[in-house]
Amino acid sequence: MSELTVIVLAAGGGTRMKSKTPKMLHQIAGRSLVGHVLAAVSEAGASRVVAVVGHQRELVEPHIAEILPEAVIAVQNEQLGTAHAVRMAVEAASVSAGTVVVTYGDTPLLRGESLRALVADHEAAGRAATILSGIVPEPFGYGRILRGDGGVAGIIEEKDATDEQRAITEINSGIIAFDGAFLAGVLPRIGNDNAKKEFYLTDAIALAVADGLGVDAYVLDDVSEAEGANDRAQLAALGKILNDRIVTRWMKDGVTVMDPATTWIDADVELSPDVTILPGTQLIGATRIDEDAVIGPDCTLKDTEVGHGARVVRTQAELAVVGPGANVGPFSYLRPGTVLGDEGKIGGFVEVKNSTIGAGAKVPHLSYVGDATIGEGSNIGAGTIFANYDGVNKHKTRIGRHVKSGSGVTFVAPVVVGDGAATGGEALIRDDVPPGALAVSAGQQRIIEGWALTKRAGTPQAAAAEEALEAGVPIIGEPSATGE
Repeated sequence: MSELTVIVLAAGGGTRMKSKTPKMLHQIAGRSLVGHVLAAVSEAGASRVVAVVGHQRELVEPHIAEILPEAVIAVQNEQLGTAHAVRMAVEAASVSAGTVVVTYGDTPLLRGESLRALVADHEAAGRAATILSGIVPEPFGYGRILRGDGGVAGIIEEKDATDEQRAITEINSGIIAFDGAFLAGVLPRIGNDNAKKEFYLTDAIALAVADGLGVDAYVLDDVSEAEGANDRAQLAALGKILNDRIVTRWMKDGVTVMDPATTWIDADVELSPDVTILPGTQLIGATRIDEDAVIGPDCTLKDTEVGHGARVVRTQAELAVVGPGANVGPFSYLRPGTVLGDEGKIGGFVEVKNSTIGAGAKVPHLSYVGDATIGEGSNIGAGTIFANYDGVNKHKTRIGRHVKSGSGVTFVAPVVVGDGAATGGEALIRDDVPPGALAVSAGQQRIIEGWALTKRAGTPQAAAAEEALEAGVPIIGEPSATGE
């Protein structure tokens, strides 16, 4: 294969998106539209990529540079048509030889293997231009491929086509491979003598045919690869197609997906064989799941790692790590910085943030753990709160190994609980607890009569208490003097 340059047209405004976000930056499957295209271009083996930016370039240009730092950026200040955009790219990168493929930044289904096949077909035939085409049952609105003896005779747009030409089902995708020398020479010859006063790249095909040069079309197996997203409805439709493709690929690679229709997996997610995904699950960003893990039902994991044989059910997690054999859920919330060790447990209605829970340690239910370290084998009782914030700063709590915490405990950070220690139920732990010690703070229950009347005067609480006292209403649950 000769030197391959790919031009990605990403200068359009995308007004039909009706969004402050540039069309190229709208996302499906965890990548921007242009991000998917750049991934395909890289997979195709492009030696040089030129991205043409224009509308909202201050947002689009740095995004492209972050994804593909080596990309050449060409600027189209005025959107004067596709041929004008390509001319800006050719001039910016000094393209004059090799093979040049022109593609679009809003075609997220495009595969690198399809671009490779297009280039191979184009170069083997030694053509001036090869159009990536497709066969569709309903071609309305598309430019039709007109075939002649030995190749393509031209492209006719819907509005200009005869009834006979409208019956043609082979359409122009807009993606074209050119001989670099021909492209550099033909661009200055393209005029703008049309209603919109724009320079159209398809005119290069007509000029090549007129010059007697070789022009043909390479037919895509899956024409959806060339579909663009012009509005939110099309964006969602392409997202569904792409997700189906991703889910199917993982199933063919040995992952069990119980309900593909309710499972969403981003393009950069990594799954091992024998992972099981249950219904209602979303795997987002750079999430990685190791073999024999079971995820779901009803989980959303973003940038999260799950180890071998772990089980995560009805859980929201982001930037978290779940160790091998660990259990999470149901109804757990793992915020960034959560690390759960091997065979550990984060149970129902537990929220964890920026904390490390050691191997075999358990936070079974109804608790909040923030900015803490919990040693191996420790057990945190139900309803425990790690009070980590004093209103200004966050503080750390350190729980040692094999600590047993009673229910309803509050650890007021900063505080350290030594190895093998224990806390009584309802304890308020403000001071460090030595290893092996028992910390208790709850005393005998006291009753302060009339507290609501004096301390909460004027509130509904005080009014209810006053009414009950005046009426001689007994304590809830006790029988009245009359037995009623």
